[in-house]
Amino acid sequence: MRIILTCVITTIGLLASAGTGAARQQAPLRLAIAGLVHGHVGGFLRGAQGRQDVQIVGVFDPDRTLLDGYAKQYKLPDSVLFTDLGTMLSKTNPEAVASFTNTADHPGIVEAAASRRMHVMMEKPLALGNADAQRIKRAAEKGGIQVLVNFETTWYPSHGSMWSLIKERGELGEIRKMVAMDGHSGPKAIKVQAEFLDWLRDPVRNGAGALYDFGCYGANLMTWMMDNQRPLAVTATTQQFQPETYPKVDDEATILVEYSKAQGIIQASWNWPFNRKDFEVYGQRGWAIATGGNSLRVALPGQPDHAVAPDPRPPDQKDSIAHLLAVVRGTTRPNALSSLENNMIATEILDAARESARTRKRVVLAR
Repeated sequence: MRIILTCVITTIGLLASAGTGAARQQAPLRLAIAGLVHGHVGGFLRGAQGRQDVQIVGVFDPDRTLLDGYAKQYKLPDSVLFTDLGTMLSKTNPEAVASFTNTADHPGIVEAAASRRMHVMMEKPLALGNADAQRIKRAAEKGGIQVLVNFETTWYPSHGSMWSLIKERGELGEIRKMVAMDGHSGPKAIKVQAEFLDWLRDPVRNGAGALYDFGCYGANLMTWMMDNQRPLAVTATTQQFQPETYPKVDDEATILVEYSKAQGIIQASWNWPFNRKDFEVYGQRGWAIATGGNSLRVALPGQPDHAVAPDPRPPDQKDSIAHLLAVVRGTTRPNALSSLENNMIATEILDAARESARTRKRVVLAR
């Protein structure tokens, strides 16, 4: 009888322990928001508030008026609002930080979070240039954290299916040319928030105009398709079609990216008559063209060009929040498009493009 009772008690203890472990596994991700001046923060907040597995524990912005405005709109309690980044991180102890600052502030956010062993996801692009990218990399390595860069195009089913077609099945053969067309009619024309417009047209905080705002998408995608191969050289030209609206930055940019056996053309614009995020890849035997998130057309030998229904993205690749949660909880590594490795190279491309546009010369990347 004593043996049976001991076994029952042991079993109950194991079940209780397992239940506690399961509850701990299912605890919501403690997430902080750093900065509110990037217009994408609204969609992110809505997405996070709609999930049971994410808890917003802190929101930082130095502008109290902006902070209070978001608090009212998204019903954020006063207890999670902070005008000092360090105070927020120390008091709320988040597992991860989602940054929605201007691009110039990215290194400071990463350094503050990394010193506390907190992972960071930021809105694209990674940095203003190579020097800031290196600061971010050093901080991430020292703190042992993951740094992810969020691009809307990372979560497109069309791009996931394009990768499978080209890289896993090899149906196009070797890549020879890539063309990325990204942009819209301009941040003022689409009526972005005033605080967003303020820094988008400031070269000190944005790095450039359309060149950085939309050139980063093509740099990110091409680096992905080329398996993180660094280009040989970059040539770029920029123009101002709307100097009265964007007097300090470009609103039109074309970037030529040279690889040993391929060529990339990035068309970044604040002058498109409509929104677009299109990506074309041409190989030895065919081509694949993704138009937006769900449209993919393919041409292969012996087949006319035809539409392909993209496969849905896996749960941990469905959107930025799902992926951040999976990375922080250790169930996956950062995907190739979000990774620091990719975005260090994408930053090199943008930095070289800006220099090429300034000097009107082809810029060879250091080997």
